[in-house]
Amino acid sequence: MRLQPKYRRSFFQALTFAAIWAFFGFIYVLLERGILGESIYYPATENIYDFQSSLLFTVPASFLMGFFQGWIEVTWLKKKFFSKPFWYKILYKGSLYLLLIVAFLAVITLGINAIRYETSPFSNEVVRSARIFFSDFAFWSTVIYIAVIVDLALFFSEIKDFVGGNVYFNYAFGKYHRPMKEVRIFMFLDMKSSTTIAEKIGHSNYFKLIKSFYSEMTDAILETSGEIYQYVGDEIVVSWTREAGLKRNNCIRCFEAISLAIENKKEHYREEYGFVPEFKAGFHIGEVTTGEIGTLKKDIIYSGDVLNTAARIQVLCNQYQARLLISDTLKEHLTDDVNHRFSEIGKIALRGKSKALTLFRLEM
Repeated sequence: MRLQPKYRRSFFQALTFAAIWAFFGFIYVLLERGILGESIYYPATENIYDFQSSLLFTVPASFLMGFFQGWIEVTWLKKKFFSKPFWYKILYKGSLYLLLIVAFLAVITLGINAIRYETSPFSNEVVRSARIFFSDFAFWSTVIYIAVIVDLALFFSEIKDFVGGNVYFNYAFGKYHRPMKEVRIFMFLDMKSSTTIAEKIGHSNYFKLIKSFYSEMTDAILETSGEIYQYVGDEIVVSWTREAGLKRNNCIRCFEAISLAIENKKEHYREEYGFVPEFKAGFHIGEVTTGEIGTLKKDIIYSGDVLNTAARIQVLCNQYQARLLISDTLKEHLTDDVNHRFSEIGKIALRGKSKALTLFRLEM
């Protein structure tokens, strides 16, 4: 059974935390080995030291603790602290994780000493050695070391969210270091009457509206394997690889899922702003050149006629009283689905295009 994209994303985000913890756990074991050398006792506490048991216990335990922290972070704390400033997140979440660190160290200390003394983790000998460790500077230096790991993991997570997970990993692994051609699907989704709305409710409330509006789209985009390419004022650009976007008509299902999400929150929008936001979208598929640009600020961009065409298709939604318009190029790639009924509008000459394009409207 395969995980849905939303849960798969959470799993791999938590796995990233686990990898960071495991890496620094391994570094800690090596540093400990380098400092103690061939000694069989910790000089400060006189507890038994054994490199092999330390390695076999610390690295897996660090991995599990990292995964635990990551899962709490991506499934609970990230949402709870979503609207808080960066420093607030680091301070308060760091304090919570500090308590987990102490509990983690207690478990790992009892476990390692139980192995070394070949007895129960709760035997007097193991508990005594643990008590000595907890009262020594070695314990607090370990706490500080792990606290740095936690903050690094949190910082990494926040930066990844800021630039976008796909952008971060594509940049980190150099996928688009050299420009490459690929076929992608683009959705340009725009809120209707945004200028009028901003004048009516004021720019501060309008910003809150846009923020909430975009937030409601998150699950829909994740569940259909979409990638947020750009926010442009009241417009969002979502992209799919050809395979991801065409699978089960994910690109069209994304729009439907967004519509359902807004419909489910309509009472909230009416109470908060006095209306329910409406939106329209244009879709197109085509070849783009993808690559890194920028010196002072790096970014990964798509360049190609498909973006201009998708944007102009979206503009025509008002003219043809459509919530969603797609090109014939995309429609012929979609899988037949009784839930997706399209009506042909006809050949339309898009502004700046010499060749007319046949457009279809989704009947909803």
